[in-house]
Amino acid sequence: MRKDYNKLVRDGIPEILESQQVKFVVEEMTQAEYCQALRQKLIEEAQEAAEAVETNLVTELADLCEVIDAMMEAYGIQRNQVLACQMQRRIDRGAFSQKLRLLWTET
Repeated sequence: MRKDYNKLVRDGIPEILESQQVKFVVEEMTQAEYCQALRQKLIEEAQEAAEAVETNLVTELADLCEVIDAMMEAYGIQRNQVLACQMQRRIDRGAFSQKLRLLWTET
């Protein structure tokens, strides 16, 4: 039975499918398609991490990090740029260490 995916997969998936004697078709995306697919994959992996049981959380976070690394490479963003921005935002707005939940505001 055929199942359509039309989504970004890891580089090793074709070899895995071949070893399982699964018929499949892959195609290389343009850079613009790849960047859009990475954005979709980011949402997919973030959702999986959010829904993960504690025993699978490390794996799901690793998948999320893999997508983030690929996005940084695709967009020419250096890790030190992200870390510097993260630190500045932490200085400006704080982190999440105090476990605060905003209940309401009024203007």
